[in-house]
Amino acid sequence: MFDYQTIIDLYYPAETPLRDIYMRHCRSVADKAIAIARKHNLPLDTADIEAAAMLHDIGIVKTDAAGIHCHGTMPYLTHGRIGADMLRENGAPETFARVAERHTGTGLTPLDITKMNGLLPPDRSYMPQSLLERLICYADKFYSKNGDMKEKSPERVRASLAKFGPEALSRFEALSQEFE
Repeated sequence: MFDYQTIIDLYYPAETPLRDIYMRHCRSVADKAIAIARKHNLPLDTADIEAAAMLHDIGIVKTDAAGIHCHGTMPYLTHGRIGADMLRENGAPETFARVAERHTGTGLTPLDITKMNGLLPPDRSYMPQSLLERLICYADKFYSKNGDMKEKSPERVRASLAKFGPEALSRFEALSQEFE
């Protein structure tokens, strides 16, 4: 079993507001993903689901998102790519790096990447492809890192995704069909 906590501890010091937010969010995502996997008998290892969920947002520490105590320099939208690179640098399995890289929104299409004017390298895929990637992407949509951090209703998730356009909403509906 991969020790994901060692990587978290490298970037998120104990007893800091950012670590508390990070751990609470990732634990919620992990618990939801594991519950879905069990409910549907998904052919995924529970330890892999937990590790992937606990590491999917590792890159937020390097972004500029003061509202959640992130005081880095990079735009928040790049946290998936940044996290994937951090995981690769720290010897995490490629499976977990891809989850981090591909969980943002409901995935980012090549057109989305083009519109971002160079924020993300276009030579990578940012769309969740594997079952594990899709599962973590889906479970993540139900939890924010700010506010009360309680689970959002599917209606609230849809409302928050609608601002990103009908394609993002359509991808969420496909994930909903797959996992609910």
